[in-house]
Amino acid sequence: MGKVSLEGIEFHAFHGVFSEEKKLGNRFTVDIHVETDFKKAMLDDDLNETVDYSRIYQIAKSHMEEPVKLLEHLAHLMVQDILSAYPKLQRIDIIIKKHNPALGGVVNYSVVKVSYPLDYQN
Repeated sequence: MGKVSLEGIEFHAFHGVFSEEKKLGNRFTVDIHVETDFKKAMLDDDLNETVDYSRIYQIAKSHMEEPVKLLEHLAHLMVQDILSAYPKLQRIDIIIKKHNPALGGVVNYSVVKVSYPLDYQN
C-alpha cells in the first residue's frame, strides 16, 4: 500500500453561500491524498499501475471552476470523480481551505476534510 498526494493546490474560485463570495470569489487551497497498491508501478516503472496525479489535479480543477455553496459538497464531488477514475483506491482524503472567510474577525481559513471510505459509511 502507498500514498500519492497533491498538497497546496491553489485556486481562486467562487464557492460559498453569500452573494459576496459568489461575486468576488476567494482563495482556496486543496490537499488530496489517495492510498492504493502501487507495488507493480514501483517494480515496472509503469504509470498505468498507479495513480496519475495530473489526472487528480484536473479533477480538482474542474470542480473548483463550478461554484457550489458548501465545501462539503465540493469535496464529495471530487471524491466521486476520483473514485470513478480509480475505483480500486483504498482511501481518499480531501482537505479544502477557504482563506480569510468573511466572518467579521480575523480567521486564516475555514477547513473541510472529507475522507473515503470513513465518511461514506452508513
